[in-house]
Amino acid sequence: MAKLFMNRTKQLEEEISEYLDLVSRSGLIFYEAIKSYILDDKDRFNEKFVTITEMESEADEKRRSIKHKLYTYMLIPESRGDVLGLLENMDGIVDCCEKTVERFSIECPEIPEFAQQQFLNLAKFSRKAVEEVVKASRSFFKEINLVEDFINKVHFYEHEADDVEEKLKRTVFQSDIKKFSRKVHLRYFAEKISTISDEAEEVAERLSVYAIKREI
Repeated sequence: MAKLFMNRTKQLEEEISEYLDLVSRSGLIFYEAIKSYILDDKDRFNEKFVTITEMESEADEKRRSIKHKLYTYMLIPESRGDVLGLLENMDGIVDCCEKTVERFSIECPEIPEFAQQQFLNLAKFSRKAVEEVVKASRSFFKEINLVEDFINKVHFYEHEADDVEEKLKRTVFQSDIKKFSRKVHLRYFAEKISTISDEAEEVAERLSVYAIKREI
C-alpha cells in the first residue's frame, strides 16, 4: 500500500488491511456455516452463526473508523472517494454473508440429500468469488496491475455459481418433492447463497473502474 499512502497513514493502511481480512473471513465462515448446516452439525452451525454476526459488527466499526480517519486527517484526497466507495461495496458482501446464515438459522430449510452437494458447490463458488475480490482489492493498493487478473477470476466464479444455481433449481422443481411451497423454499435459499457471488461481482466491476481512474 506504500504506493498510495504517505508515511503518516500507516495506521490507516493497517486498518484497511484488517478490514479486508474481515471480508475474507466472512466468506470462509459463511461457507463453513452452510457446510455445517447441511451436515446437520447444529452446534458447529450455531457457533459459526455467532462468529459471523460478531464479525459483521466488527467490520462495520472498522469501516466507520477508516472513514473517520480519511476525512479527519484529509488523507489521500485524490482517491478518498474511491476508497470509501470500495469499503461501502465490500460491506455489502459481509452483510449478505451474515444475513444468509441468519436466514438458515431462522427458517431452517430442509435440504434433501439429492440437493446437498449442489448447495455445497454453490456456497463454495460464492466463497471463492469473495476470496478473489478481496485479492483484487488488496492489489488496488499494492500492485494495481494485478487487479484485472483477480477481477477475471471473480467473474469466473460468479458464472460458475450461476450455473450451479440454475441446475439446482431444475433439480428441485423436477424432483418428487410433493409440496410446491417446499420447492419454492429451496429455490429461495439457492438464490440467497448465489447473491453473495453477485455482490462480489458488483464490487469487482466498480473496482475495475477505480483502478482505471488511478492509472490515468
